[in-house]
Amino acid sequence: MENTNLQDYSHKRYNILTGEWVLVSPHRAKRPWQGQNEEISTEKRPSYDENCYLCPTNTRINGEVNPDYKDVFVFTNDFAALQKDSPTFSVNDGLFKAESEKGICKVICFSPDHSKSLAEMEVEDIKKIVHVWQEEYATLGENEMINYVQIFENKGAVMGCSNPHPHGQIWSQSTLPNEVDKKDRHQKEYFNKNNTSLLADYLLQELEAKERIIFENDDFVVLTPFWAVWPFEVMIAPKKAKKNILELSDTEARNYAKAISVITSTYDKLFNTSFPYSSGIHQAPTNGEENEHWHFHMSFYPPLLRSATVKKFMVGYEMFGTPQRDITAEIAAKRLRDLL
Repeated sequence: MENTNLQDYSHKRYNILTGEWVLVSPHRAKRPWQGQNEEISTEKRPSYDENCYLCPTNTRINGEVNPDYKDVFVFTNDFAALQKDSPTFSVNDGLFKAESEKGICKVICFSPDHSKSLAEMEVEDIKKIVHVWQEEYATLGENEMINYVQIFENKGAVMGCSNPHPHGQIWSQSTLPNEVDKKDRHQKEYFNKNNTSLLADYLLQELEAKERIIFENDDFVVLTPFWAVWPFEVMIAPKKAKKNILELSDTEARNYAKAISVITSTYDKLFNTSFPYSSGIHQAPTNGEENEHWHFHMSFYPPLLRSATVKKFMVGYEMFGTPQRDITAEIAAKRLRDLL
């Protein structure tokens, strides 16, 4: 039974993975909007763009020529944020503290077709991307220098994406990033206390409540998390606890691809636009430990709030206090679910 207080009155919701709170103000969703409206591009992209650095056979900025790839293409980022040959050093000077960080960054082109996004790709083609994610996670994780592999995608100019060609990135590094470190600690604490996966138990409760479930198949659940921060935030997670994407069978990889296909295409229907977002996979570190407490999951953080032109900004109170949202997770999930 849905708690009506959660739909009518201001309250806080707890994120079990990070230990942080989000302020929810459902009554504010009715306020008139006089803020900034984003410009949404209606331009139709060609399947091949001779000026695109990521299209097949084109020359990238560093002079390297892309192969005439037909499916998924991966290369080392020409402008990598992490350097694998960075010297080992540290700074401990009073309150000045710094440590060197090594890593390897890659770009993964999802398709040779410049005009497509994940939302427009066939499930079998998305499955090929999943298999490449698995290969890269395994290969990078075997490197002694690498202790975490972050797979992510920024879609849309409003998310800072510098190239519209369908692509994502993989940043791997020697230490755990902040968000992963928080999730690592909270999952470990729960596992040590209950000998079960934190997310597996959470999903059981969600599947029983059915208030925030958008889509499910035999192996995966697509839902708006109870603690969602972004307006139409979504999580994809396997029903059975799996530490990382390497533990997926071929059938499970296809069902994962299907879940990605469903939510990305549904996003596009919401405001009848190519829906921008940042998505990322959080999974077990590659630090040589068992990491039995980990349950991998993929999150989508889309910024659109009320329409294709109204963006959610994290400013003011959210920068100095706590993240805040107006539309509740239940309403957001229902709006997406009704579009299936």
